[in-house]
Amino acid sequence: MRPTLQDVATAVGVSRSTVSNAYCRPDQLSAALRTRILDTARQLGYPGPNPTARSLRRGFAGAIGVLFTSQLSYAFTDPFAVRFLAGVAAAAERHGTSLLLVPLPTGATQARAAVENAAVDGFCVYCVADEDWALDLIRGRGLPFVTTAPPAADDDAGAERYVGIDERAAARSVADHLVGLGHRRVALLADTMLPDAPPGPLRLAGVDAARHPTTRGRLAGFADALAAVGVDWPDITLLNATGNSRAAGAEAVAGRFAGDDPPTAVLAASDVLALGALDALGERAATVSVTGFDDVAEAAAAGLTTVRQPAEEKGRIAAELLLDPPAADAAGQILLPTELVVRTSPRPVPRS
Repeated sequence: MRPTLQDVATAVGVSRSTVSNAYCRPDQLSAALRTRILDTARQLGYPGPNPTARSLRRGFAGAIGVLFTSQLSYAFTDPFAVRFLAGVAAAAERHGTSLLLVPLPTGATQARAAVENAAVDGFCVYCVADEDWALDLIRGRGLPFVTTAPPAADDDAGAERYVGIDERAAARSVADHLVGLGHRRVALLADTMLPDAPPGPLRLAGVDAARHPTTRGRLAGFADALAAVGVDWPDITLLNATGNSRAAGAEAVAGRFAGDDPPTAVLAASDVLALGALDALGERAATVSVTGFDDVAEAAAAGLTTVRQPAEEKGRIAAELLLDPPAADAAGQILLPTELVVRTSPRPVPRS
């Protein structure tokens, strides 16, 4: 059987609390006694107090969770997510705490268990769709959290903290630039607009039908700019990507720009989707304008016009709001600035 703390205490001839102090409060023991206890523990094969149980007794876990709706690999491969996590990590290091990545699996039971069982002191909720149940579980556990999207206008949780951007206004800025170049036949490219929707053309009754709040905000901004020049929602081409990846963007666009009167431009809801669109367009990219959103590192090399948002700062501030919350509620609700970055990917609409 695995040796226990009591076994060590019996072998040394001291109390359980004295053995515990050797690990957790060494200043309470003489150096000689602590050395004798640790040497005996090693001889017996005792690994030390269970860290989870110890954290429960202390009342804190010493870690914050980063909750997101995607596979775990997304946190290490998506360029924006990587920069966001770098910001979170910088703040965590400053506060001497750890990070636990908590992806929400597809299955509802497993997803609920992931949130309920995470040994964390709070959550940074990053890029989560309309998963109100997840926030309800966090509230039910009595844990603080910070989201990366403002609450809905009818949300009464006014004291909850967030750090984000004005998605709609930022998206409109890049769309206004595109329509200013004369484009009217425009395809909007976004990921997972509806659950389990296939790649390619998609119909939505309206912007509010999209499942993800970030996607809704960006689609709304794109649609605002097009409506201002007489292009109504039913006349807009929607292209669904099955994930926020370059490959998914290419798959959504592939073969969609052949035939008569194809779109002259693509407004992508992220840079990685825009880069995938450029991959799929190939030589057609010389005549089809493409824009992105985020300004990841690869965007500049591709000449991609995009919206720049501060990824690392967003992550750092989110973690700071969680680890060192301000006294005033309003100070915990932050909108960061964005910037339209104009490069060469969009061109004036070709003359017929």
